[in-house]
Amino acid sequence: MTSFRFPVDLIDLRRRQIRIYNQLAHRPTIGAAELRRELIRLSCLISAHPYWAVRGWSMAGRVELVRAARSGPDGVREVAVRWNGEKFVVTEPEERP
Repeated sequence: MTSFRFPVDLIDLRRRQIRIYNQLAHRPTIGAAELRRELIRLSCLISAHPYWAVRGWSMAGRVELVRAARSGPDGVREVAVRWNGEKFVVTEPEERP
C-alpha cells in the first residue's frame, strides 16, 4: 500500500470544498451560483496543486485525500443527497469513532 503524506494546504482546500458542498446541499437556492463557482475554483486548485506534479495523480491518492480531510480535529464529512422518489433529501454523515 502506498503511503500518502499530503501538505496541510491541500488538506485544507479539500476540507473547504466539502464544507461548501455541504452548504449547497442544505441550501440549494440560497447563493447557489456563488457556491458552485467556489466549488469549481476549489476543484481547480486541488487538481493543479503542486503535490500531484511530484507524486502523480491517482484515484487512490484522491480517496486518501478525502480520508485525510475527514480526519483530525478539523475533519469534515460530506452530507449525502438522495432522491426518495418525491424529493431530494439531505442526510447527515454518520459519526464514526
